[in-house]
Amino acid sequence: MLTFKDCTLEQLDETFNLKPLNKHLVLEDLLKQSKKIAVSKQERNYLLVLQSYLQDNVLNWNEQELAMHFIGPMFALVQFSYDHKFNLFAERPLNGTVDGFEMSGKPDGMIATGYREPKKPFFCFQEYKREKDPNGDPAGQALAAMLVAQEINEHQLPIYGCYVRGRQWFFMVLQGKEYSMSDSYVATQAGIFDILRILKKLKQMIIESVSQ
Repeated sequence: MLTFKDCTLEQLDETFNLKPLNKHLVLEDLLKQSKKIAVSKQERNYLLVLQSYLQDNVLNWNEQELAMHFIGPMFALVQFSYDHKFNLFAERPLNGTVDGFEMSGKPDGMIATGYREPKKPFFCFQEYKREKDPNGDPAGQALAAMLVAQEINEHQLPIYGCYVRGRQWFFMVLQGKEYSMSDSYVATQAGIFDILRILKKLKQMIIESVSQ
């Protein structure tokens, strides 16, 4: 049994023969397409309020405070819910078998089909870590959850992920045995607007998927 919180990138690479890539066309396309997403004046003003709050507190918040005061409001702005077909869930159990290994955990957040209970995970998993002295390997923890999601989806879709360390957001993709992650988007700088654009693009992609 492997638990998400104990997983590291090195362990997962060796156990599942994964191949990390510096660039992955699927992730690069997401990041490229997200640049076309508009940020309204109202959204921009709201982000500046959140950004100021983050700048004042990011060195002091723990994971729960970071999620409550910054990450949660970011996701609320995107509204990851659509016609009762999918929703954003937090701390829900996720488990499955990957290449004969039982894996389980409770991702800090995941987007999945279902309204009251998550059913089939879609694209995005997050692990939130405080700025100073984070516990564990957040990239490995996120990738572990993504591996289980890939199995549940029967390898039919690339699985997108995200992990957050204080002010830094890293977006990830897993397809087959290959995975990649973006450079950091810094939420205390102009990167906060890119983060919103990427999240809004992810929502668009999920809507298109469930509408087919």
